[in-house]
Amino acid sequence: MAVDRQASCPPSTWPRLGDLVGGGTTGNERLTSAAGASLIVLLAVIGATIISLGPLLSVHLFVGVVLVGPVLLKLASTGYRFVRYYTANPDYRRKGPHPLPLRVIAPLVVLSTLVVFASGIALLFAGPSSRATLLPIHKASFIVWVAFTALHVLAHLPTMVRGVSADYGPAGRGRGAWQRYLERRERVDGRAGRLLSLASALTFGTVLAITLIPRFSPWLSAHNAHH
Repeated sequence: MAVDRQASCPPSTWPRLGDLVGGGTTGNERLTSAAGASLIVLLAVIGATIISLGPLLSVHLFVGVVLVGPVLLKLASTGYRFVRYYTANPDYRRKGPHPLPLRVIAPLVVLSTLVVFASGIALLFAGPSSRATLLPIHKASFIVWVAFTALHVLAHLPTMVRGVSADYGPAGRGRGAWQRYLERRERVDGRAGRLLSLASALTFGTVLAITLIPRFSPWLSAHNAHH
């Protein structure tokens, strides 16, 4: 039986619904870009803690857990594109796949991501007694992950900058009419939904990190005892 859209969804709700779930392939690309940009910022913090891990161990542990949220969001958005493309969705078919080199390293990026975060969470729960078995896995997978993720980020950097600028850049005040026209043309539905998804991912990671703070104590105590 046909569903009357006007009856089931009042006209006043249509724009809000479209702003939450619309966007198509461009919206998916922008969500992936925003998740990637948040990962770059958080990974920069992780990199800074590695340089001086001793006094910054608690920051390393906290931010490492916060990363779980954006990582899951990026895996979900890229996985959604993968599924839609290989299930022959017309829009994603027209957009086409990523270049072959990126498709080759993609499984390594995903696998190393899963291993580095799974081993990190396992270390957190198992405590310092697991250092001899789990820490080498965590370190090795992190090195592999950084190497392949760096290639992935460099290849996608122009797209990421465009996507983040389109959704989160300035509205164009004080700019020329042509620039404002281009910005209006680039707007797509679903911006509110993408913003909500990113905020939810960061909130999830932060709440998870706060919840796991008691798990930091054994590692901090072991580090202080070692020194």
